[in-house]
Amino acid sequence: MDQPISIETRRLLLRPLFLADAEEFFAYRSLPEVGLFQSWQPETIEEVQAFLTKSESAAPDTPDSWYQLAICLPDGRLIGDIGIHTLDHDQLELGYTLSPSFQGMGYATEAVHAIIREAFTVWNTHRIAASVDPDNRASIRLLERLGFRREAHLIKSYWTGDRWADDCIYAMLREEYRNLDR
Repeated sequence: MDQPISIETRRLLLRPLFLADAEEFFAYRSLPEVGLFQSWQPETIEEVQAFLTKSESAAPDTPDSWYQLAICLPDGRLIGDIGIHTLDHDQLELGYTLSPSFQGMGYATEAVHAIIREAFTVWNTHRIAASVDPDNRASIRLLERLGFRREAHLIKSYWTGDRWADDCIYAMLREEYRNLDR
């Protein structure tokens, strides 16, 4: 997984985020409803540019780093992003964000499904985890629909910048993975 990642699905293209994506990225990532369940919400376009510059230079398999992918429609429009956090050898954490204009249409499910399929069948990943706020019901439904199981509910374990929040850990092992293509 040391090469840039590019994955096509039936309706999406997952590709590295670039500095050229800054305005579209900022447009949805800076929305209050998007920031509600995120660990980071940009306040300026300059923050986004710094984030994307760092992301462009990241390698997908660098331990303890995040590698961000753009979630794009076939026409190239950026509608969200998905982060792959390489925890250590053969373990990943996923995080995903979708513009509210494109939520509820199955795009996040399609993108996450594509990443877990690639991780388990191509990259030989052992375990994939996701950390989710227990109030983020849509994200929990997505993970459960894809076969993730809840491993933990951590009480007031995550500082959001203004309050302590609970955190739920969902995970799937390679041997639990099942082909989700319908």
